[in-house]
Amino acid sequence: MEEIKEKEQSLEEREQNLKENLETQEETKTKEEEEIKYWKDLALRYAAEIENLKKSLKREKEEYYKFALENFFKEILPAIDNLERALEAFSTTQNIEALKQGVELTFKYLVSTLEKFGLKQVVPAVGEPFHPLYHEALSTEVHPEVPSGAITKVYQKGYTLHDRLIRPALVCVCMGKKEEQKTTEERPEETEEENIVENE
Repeated sequence: MEEIKEKEQSLEEREQNLKENLETQEETKTKEEEEIKYWKDLALRYAAEIENLKKSLKREKEEYYKFALENFFKEILPAIDNLERALEAFSTTQNIEALKQGVELTFKYLVSTLEKFGLKQVVPAVGEPFHPLYHEALSTEVHPEVPSGAITKVYQKGYTLHDRLIRPALVCVCMGKKEEQKTTEERPEETEEENIVENE
């Protein structure tokens, strides 16, 4: 009888332990589920915040690009006004010299305004060596004074924006002096005469 009682007690203890284990497992499962739910909600909130931030940045970027040149245009407007006045004055004024001076001043103002925003003119001098990064050769010619490979004429100025070339200067390049050209033309004749003498 005592053995049966002991077995019953051990069975009851096992049952109790199993119940306790099940309860603790359910508790931990509930905690884990709550934690998963918390982190899932947090991730969704962060994702929504990131999406809102992206939309906000996109709007700001669009606004920036729309009005980025606002200050530039404000600076340019006086030059446009002056040119309009000059065009109106052409039909009424007799003083062409004064009108010319006004246009020249407007041009200088326009160039200095563009320089304020990083635009610079590339104006090569006659005799300056040809530089393929800043110059574009439209034609070549022989020249009595300019060395070979140097610039003889400037057809159009070039421009850089913050030291980056946006348009090369269009130039004419010297391909040797006139004297050198003459000597090279004369040499074949001399060699022909020498050949005739040798054949005789």
